[in-house]
Amino acid sequence: VIDTRAICLLRETLAFHHGLADFAFAMQGLGSGAISLAGTHAQRQRFLPRVAEGSALAAFALSEPEAGSDVAAMRCAARDDGDVYVIDGEKTWISNGGIADLYVLFARTGEQPGSRGISAFVVEAGTPGFEIAQRIDVIAPHPLARLRFEGCRVPKANRLGEPGEGFKIAMRTLDVFRTSVAAAALGFGRRALHEGLERARSREMFGQRLADFQLTQAKLAQMATTIDGAALLTYRAAWQRDQGQGVTREAAMAKMFSTEGAQQVIDAAVQLWGGAGVVHGNTVESLYREIRALRIYEGATEVQQLIIGRDLLKEA
Repeated sequence: VIDTRAICLLRETLAFHHGLADFAFAMQGLGSGAISLAGTHAQRQRFLPRVAEGSALAAFALSEPEAGSDVAAMRCAARDDGDVYVIDGEKTWISNGGIADLYVLFARTGEQPGSRGISAFVVEAGTPGFEIAQRIDVIAPHPLARLRFEGCRVPKANRLGEPGEGFKIAMRTLDVFRTSVAAAALGFGRRALHEGLERARSREMFGQRLADFQLTQAKLAQMATTIDGAALLTYRAAWQRDQGQGVTREAAMAKMFSTEGAQQVIDAAVQLWGGAGVVHGNTVESLYREIRALRIYEGATEVQQLIIGRDLLKEA
């Protein structure tokens, strides 16, 4: 059983201290989460102990060059060939790409049109026909890569769930880790507020402290309120999932509000630091680079808006 609240608390705490620590933890969880949720007992026993002890790194391979937010446009295909599936295609923006030992890969198997014809597989690094096509450098220090599959033969024993269930497995996994992205953003936001308060209390300006200006106090108040709103949405979604409730809308709200709010809070912290806030290596400068990707990965803000709006209309 995945304890969503525990994952969120861990990510919030790690993100407060260092973005790369949060990233390493999150990718182990995302990469192995689908195995925990949909794997057989044999698959869990085979893969998860190594991930848990840190002797194997995991990755989640869903996005493609032409299928990021639109998963149904996936082109990577897995062809049934007796005891194996033969996989051809590409994946990109894959976290831990090039350093992971196992990849949870989603590929089109064609049982039905669109998202209902996708299956999930565990592909181990070093499998013939699987290569790292490109390493991708981004503004924060996260290992990303483009993966290429050409005649890659994966045993049927490595398929997760039934044929055609891949999209459901991906969404179940993202319902957990999308909420945890909100928690990571919350951790970044809390650190930014902490840094902003320290700066406001110590910076001397015009014969008084920066904190003595009403404009500063108003800015700090807005930062704190945004953070508390994000915390309430994040832990509501985590609690509801742990109670067995559906959280597609709640997770989307938490992810959208927390990441957008943290961006605003961190930007305000940089402003409080002034010129020092944009010096490479300053904590708020690092936070500024770390937060930006969270508004995109595991569903961009605009995708979260669509999810929330469609769910509201469906309910109505």
